[in-house]
Amino acid sequence: MQKVELNGKTIFVTGAAGFIGSNLVKRLLQEVKDATIIGIDNMNGYYDVSLKDFRLKEIENINCQISTVNYQFIKGDIAEKSAIDDVFEKYHPAVVVNLAAQAGVRYSITNPDAYIQSNLIGFYNILEACRHHPVEHLVYASSSSVYGANKKIPYSTEDKVDNPVSLYAATKKSNELMAHAYSKLYNIPSTGLRFFTVYGPAGRPDMAYFGFTNKLVKGETIQIFNFGNCKRDFTYVDDIVEGIIRVMQGAPEKKVGEDGLPISPYAVYNIGNNQPENLLTFVEVLQQELVRARVLPADYDFEAHKQLVPMQPGDVPVTYADTSALERDYGYKPFTSLRDGLRAFAEWYAVFYQR
Repeated sequence: MQKVELNGKTIFVTGAAGFIGSNLVKRLLQEVKDATIIGIDNMNGYYDVSLKDFRLKEIENINCQISTVNYQFIKGDIAEKSAIDDVFEKYHPAVVVNLAAQAGVRYSITNPDAYIQSNLIGFYNILEACRHHPVEHLVYASSSSVYGANKKIPYSTEDKVDNPVSLYAATKKSNELMAHAYSKLYNIPSTGLRFFTVYGPAGRPDMAYFGFTNKLVKGETIQIFNFGNCKRDFTYVDDIVEGIIRVMQGAPEKKVGEDGLPISPYAVYNIGNNQPENLLTFVEVLQQELVRARVLPADYDFEAHKQLVPMQPGDVPVTYADTSALERDYGYKPFTSLRDGLRAFAEWYAVFYQR
């Protein structure tokens, strides 16, 4: 593994107004010295743009207090090649973290075009820019969705992932294949990170915990799929960001094979909590924390507002991350408990939406 120094470097973060991207930028602003951080986001209306504005404002508040980092935000789309080329030609980033993507499994069933544009064409534009403007490390978001309906658990990066059950999963697997090809052909150090069900304050409203909360507040009934028998490896956003920052600083080493050609400097890791939780348990803890934060009244009749329904297309019954490779190579394993993470979300929700 090749050590990558972040201090004094230019770091390019795509999806900088997104859930994970904004939290990453905030951490970098607080911890990296004498650096230039460039963020880009197209600010699309897939979900409430006021959340993206809120995240950008948080970044700006931190940036105003930091004097050692040059931060620039660009409103642009990674699917527009000229926008990406302009960034690379002007700033010459040393480290690129690609978190921009069209997310969501179910949305990909009805709106496939968005996934092709952002997840395939957009990522291709990033790879081409890294080819023509060499970088020290390209880190990019993959997803636990690539494991599809694999029955072997926990999911290991050594497992075959050739049978995606959604277009979203197929695009994320395609990202890994594209990155491997570019790493091999152009000796670009790249690392893919398979995220497992990320949650936390100011997250995406299309995620189950956020959608459940919105419905419970309105007195509506929530639907719990697979009759409550789904299990998810819920991972708190701060743990994801910690993993990204550690991985950014350790790139796959460039080596030459016996044939004199580069051995692909390429790696993929899981970042998950390594502890799947039953969806019913998750919802019960969420309800308790919403009551504690006074988002819901103490006498809220939770049982009257839940409905157990069959599995939905594109979903899988279990996600469970084997994080042993991440622990071995970077000495890190996510650790935030479900209750602590949901408590942070509930307290944020109370302030953002109700107080």
